[in-house]
Amino acid sequence: MEPFLSIRASMAPLPRADIDTDQIMPKQFLKRVERTGYGEFLFHDWRRTPDGDLDPGFVLNRPEYQNAGVLVTGRNFGSGSSREHAPWGLQDWGFRAVVAPSFADIFRTNCTKIGLLPVELSPKEVIWLTELAQQHPDAEVVIDLTDQTVTAEGFAATFEIDPFVKHRLLHGLDDIELTLQRGEQIAKFEEGRPAHRPALA
Repeated sequence: MEPFLSIRASMAPLPRADIDTDQIMPKQFLKRVERTGYGEFLFHDWRRTPDGDLDPGFVLNRPEYQNAGVLVTGRNFGSGSSREHAPWGLQDWGFRAVVAPSFADIFRTNCTKIGLLPVELSPKEVIWLTELAQQHPDAEVVIDLTDQTVTAEGFAATFEIDPFVKHRLLHGLDDIELTLQRGEQIAKFEEGRPAHRPALA
């Protein structure tokens, strides 16, 4: 996956608490076998009117937020089922990071495994960024993973992240790439494995 060092991007404000993964990526879109192409289904039911038309009032349908790279949202974001499709959809839409007061644990883990950065700030700090994005859609925020900082004009905050998760994100290491780093040890183990034992090759 692509390393995450820092980003400078505008923000899309979605100040709702307890947004679950079924709202982020509804169940009818989970049958796809690819990991790409989920962006168009992001917040599908919220983005549309009962007639199926795009709701011009929903934040992701508004022209001024079309190119936002950071989603700023409410507490307990990503609760519900553990579907990986939710962070896939957010990333495919174009988001590089999600800022919230708190995240569901499995959702947070699924995000970091694909290079989507979940940034946990205090409720007051999230409200400040939300209001900035609402009042000035073109305002940009800088998220620096190395220094663990979030800055914007008149705003500065720090966030916590597990050191190993930080290492993985900074170096673009997903689960497969982490395994490949152990290639020599795996090969040596396989060489010493008795021939009568099950093998992959």
